[in-house]
Amino acid sequence: MDERNYPSPCQTPTIMKLLHIDAFTGISGDMSVAALRDIGVPEEVFQEALRALAIELPSCRFERGDRNGISGWRFLVSGHEGDEVDEGKGGGEATNTTHHHHEDDHEHDQHGHHHSHTHDAQQHQESHNHHTHGRNHAEIVSLLEKSSLDANVKTRALAVFRRIAIAEGGVHGVPPENVGFHEVGAEDSIADIVCACAGFDHLKIDAITCGPLIEGSGHIHCAHGTFPLPAPATLAILKGIPFRQVEEPWEHITPTGAAILAEFSGKFGPMPEMMVTSIGYGLGSRRTPNRPNALRLILGESLQSDHSHTDEVVELRCNLDDLSPEHASSALDALLTAGALDATLTPTVMKKGRSGWILEVLCHEEKVGELSERILRETTAFGIRRQRLERLKLERHFEEVDTRYGKIQVKIGTLRGEVIQQSPEFSSCAEAAALHGVAVRDVHTAALKALAVL
Repeated sequence: MDERNYPSPCQTPTIMKLLHIDAFTGISGDMSVAALRDIGVPEEVFQEALRALAIELPSCRFERGDRNGISGWRFLVSGHEGDEVDEGKGGGEATNTTHHHHEDDHEHDQHGHHHSHTHDAQQHQESHNHHTHGRNHAEIVSLLEKSSLDANVKTRALAVFRRIAIAEGGVHGVPPENVGFHEVGAEDSIADIVCACAGFDHLKIDAITCGPLIEGSGHIHCAHGTFPLPAPATLAILKGIPFRQVEEPWEHITPTGAAILAEFSGKFGPMPEMMVTSIGYGLGSRRTPNRPNALRLILGESLQSDHSHTDEVVELRCNLDDLSPEHASSALDALLTAGALDATLTPTVMKKGRSGWILEVLCHEEKVGELSERILRETTAFGIRRQRLERLKLERHFEEVDTRYGKIQVKIGTLRGEVIQQSPEFSSCAEAAALHGVAVRDVHTAALKALAVL
């Protein structure tokens, strides 16, 4: 691959504040909050976020501890602390009763990342009684929207819950709004998600990255039977995020932890170059024999463009002179489905006046091998040119706007917090158009008008 360094078109470099999530032993909601506290977020930030909710939660506290010699904080919610489990003394298959967010009766989630327990008949009945007071996604949304949380914190918390609802809805075949959050809707999990979002917001970070992820290879036991790790919801949330399994029979990544990573991390891989300014450790209650059960956050500074966010991509390119338009379209669809960031075909004239195509594919480094092979199999190419490129891009996130045709998803592009681009998503417009029997352009126009009044 071409690894030449081209002059950056960026303007005056500025100091950017970076945060790297080093989930070398996994991640859960409470570990995230504890690590944020250890890295320097004042405790009052978390308490203020909890007071902003429209419900009264049990008292929350931080407690110092250590895991395999690593000192850090634990985040505890009264009545939901759980017992510490020493995995080094168990042996054999873990009886890890990790419980997740289903749309009917289910046992209460005590953060499977933290401890194991069993239920007798009385405990099962108590668990069932608890579930009659569970909250569905719509109720969680109402709770957060009625709160006095900072707007950014509220948006992020809603997004984290939305990710879990979509994952659970997909697993169970129900609409996201109907998913019952019997576990994540419980007091301790509401505290975890809200406090984590408040902590990240307090740090005012320019970019967040996450290191390599691992998950155990044991099983979880829930009301629907025994499932291999990763848990179904966790696996759905981690779509598009690289991770690997290790020979350790307990859960490393909870659904809440996965949703926090998916929402906040913009890139997954090695820690970027930075000058480290602070380090924080958040402890889980499980004591693991092979590595300390701790989430590490690394805060630092880096010289970055004053122009936009940057990352590194690889361009795959080849010329095709004997591919029909139908096969060319099919190849593009296959490449995008396989994980290409973008794929285009440009008509061209080749030697001897033959009509042809220039195929250009952008992807991340880890997808180069797979997509190169896909090009060779899906097209008539005999070879592929590859080069590494620096890409400048706006920070991107999605929001929803209300229109006469319902809520329409919009992609927002920002530059240092300033909104630069707003584009209604075609798929969202097309779905609403089909539902209401109108043209897609009518929905698109309605979404643009809704954006104009924001």
